[in-house]
Parts: sequence; C-alpha cells; structure tokens
Amino acid sequence: MTSAQLDETWLARVVATALDEDLGPEPGRDVTTQSTISPEAAGRAGLVARAAGVVAGLVVLVPVVEQVAERLGLPVPEVELVARDGDAVEPGQVLAILTGRVQVLLVAERTMLNLASRASGVATHTRRWAVELAGSGATVLDTRKTTPGLRALEKYAVRCGGGTNKRMGLYDVAMVKDNHVAAAGSVTAAVHAVAARFPDVAIQVEADTLDQAIEAVDAGARFLLLDNMPTPLLASVVAAVRELESEVGRVELEATGNLTLDRAAEVAATGVDYLSVGGLTHSSPILDLALDLAPAEAEAPAAGPSGPLPPR
Repeated sequence: MTSAQLDETWLARVVATALDEDLGPEPGRDVTTQSTISPEAAGRAGLVARAAGVVAGLVVLVPVVEQVAERLGLPVPEVELVARDGDAVEPGQVLAILTGRVQVLLVAERTMLNLASRASGVATHTRRWAVELAGSGATVLDTRKTTPGLRALEKYAVRCGGGTNKRMGLYDVAMVKDNHVAAAGSVTAAVHAVAARFPDVAIQVEADTLDQAIEAVDAGARFLLLDNMPTPLLASVVAAVRELESEVGRVELEATGNLTLDRAAEVAATGVDYLSVGGLTHSSPILDLALDLAPAEAEAPAAGPSGPLPPR
C-alpha cells in the first residue's frame, strides 16, 4: 500500500470527466440499465481479477459510485475492499464487494474498471522491474510519458508497484535536455540560466557523453540522466562521476533510454541509482478486471467464471 495517496479533488474531477464521456452531460443517462432495471432493485457485485498481477486504483471505487448515485438520485452503495492497492492478486480473486442499488452498480461499472484496470496494469508492469532490481541498490523511475489527464493516477500506480516517481511535470524539477542545450549554447549556460531564474528548483541534466556529464557536474548539477549509453560507456561515466563526489558531494545518476527487463541487472551493476522506464506508463497493458453481479434470485452469490464472492 503506498503512503502517498491521490488528491481527492483531482480524483473527483477525473471521475466526473469519465462519467460525462460514458453518460453524456451531467446528470447523463444509461439507456439500457435505466430501461431494464428498477431503481429500487438492490444487489451485490464483486470486483474480480481475471488475471494475475498487482492491483492499483481501488481508491476510485468509492468516488465513482458516489457520483453515479448522486446523478441518479439513489443511495450510495456500500463498498467493502477485500484487497488493497499494491497487493499481488491471482485470477478469480475478489478485490472488492459492492452492495446497493443495481442501477448505480451497473452505471458505475465501466468507469471503475477503466480506471482500476489501467492503474493495475501500470502497477503490474512496475512490479516486474522492482523485482528485477531488488538488492541491486537501483530503483525504477517513471517519466512524463503518461496518458493525458491520468498522470496522477498512473504515477500513483507506479508507487503501488514498487517504483518511484520522478518529476510530476515541467513545474517541479528542471530537466536540461539536448534541445535546451542547443538553445542555450552549452550545458553550462543552460544550467546557470535555470539556477538564476528558478533558484529553488532542483536541476537535472541529460548527458550523452562523458564530457557532457563532467561539464554538468562542474556547472552545479547533482542529478544526471545518462541517456542511451552502451553498458561499458555507462560504467565509465558512473566511475568518473563517483570520483568527483569527494569534491562536489553526492551526484544522483539515472540510466535512461533503451532499457529492457533483460538488461536491468546489467545496467544496475554499473552503479547507477535509478533506471527510468517510460514504458511503465506509456506501454503497460491493462490488468483484466471484471464486475460480477450476483443473480437477483440467489440468497447468496453463486459461483461464476471467477468463483464465488465471499459470504456476507
């Protein structure tokens, strides 16, 4: 379970946008559910994992059913979490039990699944990297290559999977990349310009060569992105920068570009502190989750394709 939770105001806004997409402008409508199911009908459903992975995004369930209930003018269903964000789960495992008006449960279904499945896919992918790097001293980082509008959720999912967030956006950390260097004239000029304009902001510098790395450290940068370096060159740059630390203090080093799981241990062995992997957020497939509604005539939910719900 990650300690850094999602901002409730942000989450409410994302849920509202997702519901507008699905239902049309507020309050919206579900023409199938509202035609076939009485607003008085009550039921019970389980959120179930269809595949093994790491779950994340269960925090969206309550705000989704709350907003749907408000739009429909119906009571808010009860949500009982059986699993927690960050848990490893197996196929057929029940993650949450929702009890209340069936209209609310079914209208909320797709929005809950879209958000939780996406987050769980990111967490699952991240956990593979965290396991591969365990004991190496290196940590996997995410990037800004996120789904527009869902960055906070996806970075939350990275934390659930055992990874670490890098910067949240362009506003909280300065990252001097090749285009900035080209525009400013040099690594040193770019670093000094940022330090003068935003003295309270940490500065990171992307380096493609040993010379750039040394120049960045001399200019005052204490976080380097070592980009697309073959392993031998990466090891040489790490060793050279570590030698400077007795004079300049700690320099954090990140390997980035062309990283794959089968290279993770090799790259970590060079002595870098971090491996940044854009694929955590831009290429993770979803984790298959489903909402199984118990039959209306059953006193207790019957076993479905994913197994029975736990007894009440």
